[in-house]
Amino acid sequence: MQGYPFTVLDKIDSTNSYAAEKIAGGKAKHGAAFMALEQTAGKGQRGKIWSSEAGKNIALSIVLDTTEMPVNTQFLLNIAIALATFDLFKKYALDETSIKWSNDIYWRNRKAAGILIENKLNGQRWKWAIAGIGMNVNQTIFNASIGEKAVSLKQITGKDFDCIALAKELCMLLDARFNQYKAQQFQLLLQAYNENLFKKNQSVQLKYQQQIFNCIIQNVDEQGNLWISGAPKKFFTFGEIEWML
Repeated sequence: MQGYPFTVLDKIDSTNSYAAEKIAGGKAKHGAAFMALEQTAGKGQRGKIWSSEAGKNIALSIVLDTTEMPVNTQFLLNIAIALATFDLFKKYALDETSIKWSNDIYWRNRKAAGILIENKLNGQRWKWAIAGIGMNVNQTIFNASIGEKAVSLKQITGKDFDCIALAKELCMLLDARFNQYKAQQFQLLLQAYNENLFKKNQSVQLKYQQQIFNCIIQNVDEQGNLWISGAPKKFFTFGEIEWML
């Protein structure tokens, strides 16, 4: 079960790196969760840094045993984790919460949470996944590089939250979604993901190879491709396009 044991760390570089060290040393099993009150080098997607004010947000990594799962279902695990994070944020932020492809949680046009999944493979055997989740909870001032692109639960609701209790609740939601994934309920997960897809069936501006164009977001498939109408290509892989929000 996710979140057992649940370890709270005062200050470390990265919860994902810490979890990886514990796995390598044989000191972390499936479901182990590590939460940092402060991260000095939090990891984001594509080598970016996840910046978070100390003590005011969720910085959490969970160890997942994936040895029984097909290696070609990595994006479907991504979907399960994104849905669990979405489930938690929407519970408190209510409407206008969505999942921005591939796994950011957005409220309106602002980023509320991000996910970084790091996998360990041994040949064709998928041994472990570390799900790193960062969520803006009580922070109300963000640095200039993020500015109005970020949003927290406190900004939306006006309330303060217990970050540790919220992270434990997230573990419970992740356990439910992971069990769906492990039971290979892939179509159910994909359907839920697409029902809550950011800007689905809406006109948006995207940038591809220096070309900016208007298009309609359609859906995401099991391989993680984003299907679009009115674009230079029928679908895009992650990292190919830039959102012009």
